[in-house]
Amino acid sequence: MNAHRNADALTVAGGRNVLTMVRRFPQRQAAAWAALTEAPILSQWFPFQVELDPRPGAAITFGAPVGGAPVAAGSVTDVRPEQLLAFDWGTDHLAWTLVPDAGGCALTLEHTFDDRAGAPSFAAGWDLCLEALGSVLAGGPVERHRDDGEGHDAYLRLFGLDRGTVTAEGEVLTVRFERQLVGVAERVWEVLADGIEPVPGLPVPVGFTDGDVPAGHVVEVRPPHLLSYEWADDGRVTWELGEGTGYGARLVLTQSGPEPFDTQAALAAWHTRIEDLAARLRAG
Repeated sequence: MNAHRNADALTVAGGRNVLTMVRRFPQRQAAAWAALTEAPILSQWFPFQVELDPRPGAAITFGAPVGGAPVAAGSVTDVRPEQLLAFDWGTDHLAWTLVPDAGGCALTLEHTFDDRAGAPSFAAGWDLCLEALGSVLAGGPVERHRDDGEGHDAYLRLFGLDRGTVTAEGEVLTVRFERQLVGVAERVWEVLADGIEPVPGLPVPVGFTDGDVPAGHVVEVRPPHLLSYEWADDGRVTWELGEGTGYGARLVLTQSGPEPFDTQAALAAWHTRIEDLAARLRAG
């Protein structure tokens, strides 16, 4: 993982998630401020075409590249020339702060949002944008490219979002993983099924299982979004693939069952299984 990613952080404030990223540039604040507030420069490195008036209360719109129609809108919330630009973007809030740093400047981005599992996608995307900003400030060409999944999953591990949780309801324990993947649901299903179509009442395809969890018969299947199967008396394993960020599907994997249930062993086993799936998706 590069040094920049190691310094980035995900915290919680006021019940919302805050992604903080800091980048240092040899150019002075005035140049960076222009890149933040002048639409022709901003649109060179920002993920959307932007129209804004850097005044508190003014509207800001985000459009698809190459003159596309607006896809989102917000308003400017705070401005201190050459120091702070903050605005709403839908339900999210972004604050860009500039301070002098060793003859150049340091830029801090604070992105506030609700979807915690989406944090690696946001961080990986901003990492590429800030890299492009550095190229713009240096007067060089900007090469737009998409993260291949390595950056996304590096941030996922940095933020601890690869770990599962355990909850109890009465005598039933549930191990749960929620993870943003870098493949669409159809691709994830293809990797998991490995050419075998799951059928209710029949044994579950091995790709949906883990070697440490006894796998019974398929209970419910809705390709490519859901598969549920028995694993013990009154126990159930469920794979759900729903809508995620632009990187791909959102996986929610649960294993539930009555006590005694070795949840720590299940956490370790499913973590290994999901990491293997993620690696296959990146390679694919």
